[in-house]
Amino acid sequence: MSSQELVTLNVGGKIFTTRCSTIKQFPASRLTRMLDGKDQEFKMVGGQIFVDRDGVLFSFILDFLRTQQLLLPTDFSDYLRLQREAVFYELDPLVDLLNQEHLLQPRPALVEVHFLSRNTQAFFRVFSSCSKTIAMLTGRITVFIEQSSAPTWSSSSFPPQTILLPLPPQRPSYHDLVFQCGSDSSTDNQTGLRYVSIKPDNRKLANGTNVLGLLIDTLLMEGFRLVCTRIVSPEDKTECYSFERMQRPEALAMNKTVKQEATITPEQSQKKK
Repeated sequence: MSSQELVTLNVGGKIFTTRCSTIKQFPASRLTRMLDGKDQEFKMVGGQIFVDRDGVLFSFILDFLRTQQLLLPTDFSDYLRLQREAVFYELDPLVDLLNQEHLLQPRPALVEVHFLSRNTQAFFRVFSSCSKTIAMLTGRITVFIEQSSAPTWSSSSFPPQTILLPLPPQRPSYHDLVFQCGSDSSTDNQTGLRYVSIKPDNRKLANGTNVLGLLIDTLLMEGFRLVCTRIVSPEDKTECYSFERMQRPEALAMNKTVKQEATITPEQSQKKK
């Protein structure tokens, strides 16, 4: 068969159509011998090559042949059966990846929200085990600070206007961010009031409890679940909200460094002699 020709496989009753070049990704595999007609266990039936193996697991094997990466669903648990299929098809690179089962297991992404309400101010600190979650929240959260506009000669008879200066939350590290809302109770006026907005909600909120509720809703919509709440510091009554989400494992790519056999040229062989 030409490498660009299509081939149809019937694996345990499931039909797969792909290019011959995909099946022949690994010349030493049993699948390559199957297409070359050198393995008598595989028979052509009605224009399809019948393979008496698990068709569901073969879908993961075919995806690996197409991408040279192994990415399994979060709830996948049939590692031993998939490894058995990889051994049957003599796909050694896939067998090696499945030996790293601990890397394929989904791991929880953790988030902690520390919330402190003091007089008319509220302080937030968000920790996460996943830097991508912090980056996502940083892109959604905007802090607006009230500032008085500078008066001009034409507006000297009018009271100064206030503008809202947008600022991103502070990121002390890749795994946490800090912001606050409300007003400083030490000032007599409302200048310097801080608002918080969290996309896609366009409201600008100054009340800490409202901001906390919006932040929790954002995390829940991102697939996190609230695990527990507790008081971190009894002195200042800092509240802690812990969240958890099962994150999908990263795709494992095979090592494409192939050890090639050493070839000796006739000139080299003569030198050795």
